[in-house]
Amino acid sequence: MEHLEGWLRRYWGLTASASVTIICGLLFFSFGQTKAADLLALIFCGIMAAFLTVGMVKTLREGSLGIDILAITAIISTLAVGEYWASLIIVLMMTSGEALEDYAENRARGELTALLKQAPRIAHKVSGEKVTDVAVGTVVVGDILHVKPGEVVPVDSLIVEGESVFDESSLTGESLPVEKSVDGQVLSGSINGSGAVTIRALSTSHDSQYEQIIELVKAASGSKSHIVRLADRYAVPFTGISFLIAGAAWVVSGDPLRFAEVLVVATPCPLLLGAPIALISGMSRAAKHGIIMKNGSALETLARVHTVAFDKTGTLTMGKPAVSAVHPESGYSELLLLQYAASLEQHSGHILAGALVDAARARHIELLEAGSLREDTGLGIHAVIGGQSVFVGKFSALKTLHVESSPSTPDHTAVVIVIDGQLGGLIEFADEARANTPATLRRLGQLGIAHTLMLTGDNESTASRIAGELGIVDVRANCLPADKLAVINSLSPDFQPVAMVGDGVNDAPVLAAAGVGIAMGAKGSTAASESADVVIMLDDIAKVAQSIDIAQRTVHIALQSILIGIAISIGLMLLASTGVIPAAVGAGLQEVVDLIVIINALRAHRGTLITAHASGKS
Repeated sequence: MEHLEGWLRRYWGLTASASVTIICGLLFFSFGQTKAADLLALIFCGIMAAFLTVGMVKTLREGSLGIDILAITAIISTLAVGEYWASLIIVLMMTSGEALEDYAENRARGELTALLKQAPRIAHKVSGEKVTDVAVGTVVVGDILHVKPGEVVPVDSLIVEGESVFDESSLTGESLPVEKSVDGQVLSGSINGSGAVTIRALSTSHDSQYEQIIELVKAASGSKSHIVRLADRYAVPFTGISFLIAGAAWVVSGDPLRFAEVLVVATPCPLLLGAPIALISGMSRAAKHGIIMKNGSALETLARVHTVAFDKTGTLTMGKPAVSAVHPESGYSELLLLQYAASLEQHSGHILAGALVDAARARHIELLEAGSLREDTGLGIHAVIGGQSVFVGKFSALKTLHVESSPSTPDHTAVVIVIDGQLGGLIEFADEARANTPATLRRLGQLGIAHTLMLTGDNESTASRIAGELGIVDVRANCLPADKLAVINSLSPDFQPVAMVGDGVNDAPVLAAAGVGIAMGAKGSTAASESADVVIMLDDIAKVAQSIDIAQRTVHIALQSILIGIAISIGLMLLASTGVIPAAVGAGLQEVVDLIVIINALRAHRGTLITAHASGKS
């Protein structure tokens, strides 16, 4: 009952229009009271015309053209020539437009609003053997929490007991559940499957991934794009053409009724509905695929980009060093060097240590116990393995250790292995390109992106190697944040606007300054996500191409919806100018035009995306 009352209050105009239409119908058809029906319609439509005029004047004072002038003129002109039923239909159509638009927008916002509704509100805090329900906002880092089957994970956490599968589709766009067990990280907002787990909070609710997404969604939901203002600009010539056709029909026919019949089919609902619904549909579709577009302007600009600039580390590459080459010396084998290096580093938290252990395990090398471990701060680690003294550390440590033989300075990051005072060899590391980066770049080319470039703070040698592997010709290495800004700003107008893709704190300035900033937000910094216009929640560079694909299709459908509405309306006006469409019929036909425009605009919510696969097919 409360829901019905709220609906009636919100759509009071539609409620009143429908009620008056029903009463007029009863007076006319059931009781034969034609004059009473006409009088009621005249009074009601006159009041509504006055009400709409007040709104139009307010809009004019705010500096915008009152597009409702066509509808108001149509109501007044039909009343003037005695076409009361036509006036009533126009009023009913205008007041039902708001409800129709709300319905279409709510449908288009599906994935956006689903994120907000799913926001976790309580957490089961574990204190000893006692479990207490607390507000999510009170959870602090280190709290132990219990998550039951089917519940939403309240904050970003680490599993300390139990295992389960988690639905992360609302966060990443990945439809398949992900298995997690002890030491596995779970994101706030993901839905626990069939197993209960105990977790340790890694962040507060404010700093959790899900809360960040919600803030982005709120920003996205309240935006208005440049293309909507473009639709407003279409209204100016459309209004002029409408009055021109209506005036000409009156002059040629000598019948003022013809003027009213033309304006009845010229109401501007297609302009008011088409573009906003298409944009919201496109933003909702992007969210479904793990891409949050903060506002409609970003979507519209993204559809027009001519250049995509990429940061290297963590964007085009994995952002994680891997063993690229092993260079043995003094008769040692590659396997032995890896075994010794990984055995020393297996308990270290250094990023290169993890790469060594991963390389050894990939080759099924057994790790040995290392004794007498001693860290030489800033240089490396000393230990004893199998009775031999082993050192693993920086290339520069060779002089400190007085090792006589020395290899040439490596081009990439490297560690040396010294065994019993002699150089055992060298292990090089490289940050490898993501497997699907080449396919993503090809897909960008298919979407009309003619220019791609790499902006990186890395050295020229490393940057050129990665760019060469990927086929990127324009490479700018040794770039500080200010240098990246200068490069973006120096590009010629032919290469503008620019979409910049990055993931780190150092990318935040250029993400904010670019035409469109795209942040790889799954593992990137908060600063990058806050500065960007588009945030990709899944650690997948293919989403960059998908975001442009969605933007281009959305803007195409938005403009198409505007033009379809204008074309049909002009056609109906020309037909009405001949007198073959009665005013009441014309008013009904305009509602059909509205439906056609809305249905076309909602197409932006659907469509097949071509995915860039690691195999190179796209």
